[in-house]
Amino acid sequence: MTTRIVAVPSAATTAEEIAVPFADCDITADAQAAVLRVLQSGWVTTGREVAAFESEFATAVGAADAVAVSSCTQGIELALRSLGLPSGSLVLSSTMTFCGAVHAIVHAGHQPVLVDVDPATGMPTPGTVRAAARAFGRPAAMVVVHWAGDVADVPALAEAAGVPLDRMVVDAAHALGTYAGDVPVGSGCGATCFSFYATKNLPLGEGGMITTDDTGRADWLRRARLHGMTADAWRRYLPGGSWRYNVADAGLKANMTDVQAAMGRAQLVHFPAWQRRRAQIAARYDEQLAGLPGVRLPHRPAPGDGTHAWHLYPVRLRLNGGIDRDEIIAALSERGIGTSVHFIPVHRLAYFGQAALIPSTGLTGADALFDQLLSLPMYPRLTDGQVDAVCAAITGIAYQGISGKGTE
Repeated sequence: MTTRIVAVPSAATTAEEIAVPFADCDITADAQAAVLRVLQSGWVTTGREVAAFESEFATAVGAADAVAVSSCTQGIELALRSLGLPSGSLVLSSTMTFCGAVHAIVHAGHQPVLVDVDPATGMPTPGTVRAAARAFGRPAAMVVVHWAGDVADVPALAEAAGVPLDRMVVDAAHALGTYAGDVPVGSGCGATCFSFYATKNLPLGEGGMITTDDTGRADWLRRARLHGMTADAWRRYLPGGSWRYNVADAGLKANMTDVQAAMGRAQLVHFPAWQRRRAQIAARYDEQLAGLPGVRLPHRPAPGDGTHAWHLYPVRLRLNGGIDRDEIIAALSERGIGTSVHFIPVHRLAYFGQAALIPSTGLTGADALFDQLLSLPMYPRLTDGQVDAVCAAITGIAYQGISGKGTE
């Protein structure tokens, strides 16, 4: 989605570069043409385009198999269901994640256990994972997120939880383009789930993908995404196909359409260039915001540990005498700059206060991070002038306060 914001003129930018939306969904001309081609083909639901997108995506992330689904949330639920765990099993999740990832645990029939994070990284540590396991017992599985595009140490978290790697469900909604060392996220673990929501690094509007190196698991996921049927409509109506099918599993309605997949195939061609641009934008933010009083730059992998995908550029703010984060958001909005916060910790959401297990000692790391957290605009069509406008506005607030006239 592209948000339109009324601009307030500033000397830092030209008139064309004043309004800075937080997000921008770029559906390229060739992706639009691919949609039209599918619409004219006579087959628009799960079919040839989905199969081709799965193959191309698997190659892009170095996975043996990819299974296209309707959303990352449905992907996480299916990945958990594929483990065959007893109903009500304990499943760990970071509290600093989107609510859908924890809803997926609930809908898979299991008990979410929320884990605290390191405020510096926004992700659980082996220590916070061990604390959650001590508080509630050994978990059966864990959903781990590569938050903002940074790299989570999945093997270390699995060891701390006492969970086999094939029971680690990786939420990579932020992590298409993230590398752990020199290995792209999407290969190696039991199941990795990606998002193609409108704001993501590969935007389709909606949709998701599960990658796995377990062929048997991929076969199960393909059945389960479409009611557990042994043959989907495309295969039944191919020449020589049969109308007959069986239902082997308790599946979901979670398939991707050929319309979405055709967009995905076309968008995937542009992905490397988009990632290069994201890295350039992050470097430009770094250059202008580094050393600014009260601004802490996003965490990123140490050299050799991996590559940040820069899905988000989340800063931590303690500006000018303790100006409230929400006041800063309002001040930036008045200057025509869109921002967001990722995320409201799950334990602060009313439903999960009842549905999830939360340590009695609280989740203090996530609370400390949330109160300071702000995501700045980050997308490939963001211009250098727009980045400069964001940095100039934050610099002005840092040194002069909300009004631009200083603080008492």
